[in-house]
Amino acid sequence: MSTIDTASDTTTPAPASVSLSDMVRPVTVAGLELSSPFVMAPMTRNFSPGGVPTEEVAAYYRRRAEHKVGLILTEGVFPDHPSAGDAPAVPRLAPWSADGWRRVVEEVHAAGGKIFPQLWHMGGNQPIEAAGPVVTPSGIDGSARRRGEALTTPEIDELVQRYADSARLAYELGFDGVEIHSAHGYLLDAFLWEVTNRRRDEYGKDLAGRTRLTAEVIAAVRAATSPDFPISVRFSQWKGEDYGARVSHSPAELEALLTPFVEAGATILHPSTRRHWEPGFEGSELSLAGWTKKLTGLPTIVVGSVGLNTPFLERGEVGTADVGPLLERYEGGEFDLIAVGRALLANPDWITKTAAGRFDELTPWAKGVDAKLW
Repeated sequence: MSTIDTASDTTTPAPASVSLSDMVRPVTVAGLELSSPFVMAPMTRNFSPGGVPTEEVAAYYRRRAEHKVGLILTEGVFPDHPSAGDAPAVPRLAPWSADGWRRVVEEVHAAGGKIFPQLWHMGGNQPIEAAGPVVTPSGIDGSARRRGEALTTPEIDELVQRYADSARLAYELGFDGVEIHSAHGYLLDAFLWEVTNRRRDEYGKDLAGRTRLTAEVIAAVRAATSPDFPISVRFSQWKGEDYGARVSHSPAELEALLTPFVEAGATILHPSTRRHWEPGFEGSELSLAGWTKKLTGLPTIVVGSVGLNTPFLERGEVGTADVGPLLERYEGGEFDLIAVGRALLANPDWITKTAAGRFDELTPWAKGVDAKLW
């Protein structure tokens, strides 16, 4: 881990102008040889009936790999636990869905891409009408309203094992790594956030206790796979119910949050922001991804409305934004990979078209674009 030095929070000066075409080149990050530094951000699609990804889902991911998306992070995938989520068309990573996932991996690899499943437990963000059990750290939501049942220690132990089982299956199926979703107010992140974690046991009380569950999941995934299997961890300040929420109020708190993840075996960190261009903390121009890399030394992924002129979660038609400043920060070493979300939903070839300056051929993101697999 790095010692905090706010007097040296700038990165190496970058070239005056960097074009996206310059960026479509192979890179190696965390031992992964990628066709480009561009990542497909995880986006829920609900096209896997019964939790099993179809041939159409496999083709959907392959199209992105064919157009120089170096690393694909799948939509959120439920580990094989009844409380993980109640959405019937969200995929699961379980023995009975293995054939569907094997086809996804084969298609992406055939197109020259790499792919991680993102393991996702919804926690208290389940729909109100969810039929399955709803579990949370303390039985409350971010407004202190009753929500779900607080997990017991034996239930936590079982859940950690289910994460490990799903990760082991991913490893056996040939996935190139795995991402653990500990962001946006979902279960693991709800343990990190002091507003939703009021526990007085070893999984609460202070920041060290609140990080324990995510760290245990990372360690269990590491033990279930191999010493060099890449593990990405997605975390965030903002929550689905509170965009202004903060888990870390200073670089020192961010370092204290992330240190257990690194020690448990994380190899990539993916700080999720709604606006990639915003500073992580006052008094510094560094993004949250930049601070994450500075404090941990691990490769980081920047994300948040990349290539779009309105932030994530704003509605209506969205136009294309200049990515030049972002690319210059990449060349300056502020972060290692660039995740693209909505811009890739309707445009599997967004990278190659944008690199070639064919902006007029791009389909704008708008409500309804996600109603099919482009």
